[in-house]
Amino acid sequence: MSDPCIICVAITGSVPTQADNPAVPVTLSEQIESTHAAFEAGASIAHCHVRDDEGKPTADPDRYAALMEGIKAHCPDMIVQLSTGGRSGAGRERGGMLPLRPEMASLTVGSNNFPTRVYENSPDLVDWLSSEMIKYNVKPEIEAFDLSHIFHAALMHKRGQLVGTPYVQFVMGVKNAMPADRAVFDFYRATVARLFGADAPWCTAGVGPQQIVVNEWAISTGGHARTGLEDNIRLDKNTLAPSNAALVERSVALCEQYERPVATTAEARGILGL
Repeated sequence: MSDPCIICVAITGSVPTQADNPAVPVTLSEQIESTHAAFEAGASIAHCHVRDDEGKPTADPDRYAALMEGIKAHCPDMIVQLSTGGRSGAGRERGGMLPLRPEMASLTVGSNNFPTRVYENSPDLVDWLSSEMIKYNVKPEIEAFDLSHIFHAALMHKRGQLVGTPYVQFVMGVKNAMPADRAVFDFYRATVARLFGADAPWCTAGVGPQQIVVNEWAISTGGHARTGLEDNIRLDKNTLAPSNAALVERSVALCEQYERPVATTAEARGILGL
């Protein structure tokens, strides 16, 4: 297999803290430094959340703007993907950074359970977020926590609410949501091919110890991979990951194992239609 593999690094997220792992980047300077190291290790996409002065999740557009500026200064070709996830804000506040025109943003098109709460994505909010992404020319990454999310993305695509071929990410291993199950993963792949075409790109994100598992499933079958401290803070049960770059390096090693070149930023843009 010789198709390039896109590696996305989810640098911070909304949940991990430096009490969990001191390597989790929280301040803007820490995030920029960590992203640069991950970029140098092979990541072409940075999936970004921001925190406030107390280290809590926020959707503050000014903080997102500062982070984007820093990433562009130190990683000028890297694709920046901002999160519209529900832990960072409520309602339309979640899309308040879209006028910054990042190349990509995450979009969850349905609701599901999380470990301690419901991850609520109402139809009205999803429709509004997708309209804002069209307005500001932002490519959505469809975060599929459930099979129904893939089907709803297909419906939105048919309606013209998603421009271009949807890029679907299979999120597996979140407690109370879809587990990392190989048969389900294979069905997800087949469903994306059936709904969006055999050449439609897709990726996976595994949570906790499932990160490396689903990375390997994706890389070995022609998909793309997300890694990073947002989803997993360990190299193994007894060892904390020393950096986002170290997790990227694990994905790069899998690419080498399965004889797939790591996608450059230019190749990633070509694959994603950016």
